[in-house]
Amino acid sequence: MTGYVMFRKDRLGRRGGGVILYIKESIQAYEIKFEKEAECEEAVWCNIVTRNSTLTVGLVYRSPNISMEENEKIHNAIKEVSKRDCIIMGNFNHGHIQWTSL
Repeated sequence: MTGYVMFRKDRLGRRGGGVILYIKESIQAYEIKFEKEAECEEAVWCNIVTRNSTLTVGLVYRSPNISMEENEKIHNAIKEVSKRDCIIMGNFNHGHIQWTSL
């Protein structure tokens, strides 16, 4: 997309899937990587730099059929970025959550 920088993480070993995050070109951003124990298969993490601070943005896809190992990696990554200012978004497929209307 014109005017945006693309950060993506493709699904490995299967067709389709993965995550993609676009950040406007005028915003200073760079992708960050985690140690192996927190490197998620379908997640992308970026730092957005402002004049006074840095904001970590994460985009995560958590499959409903996730392995315990991958679930632990997502947990470790979220635990790590939660130590600083962050926004974490995505599809976490927590089927046990029920919505009620007010």
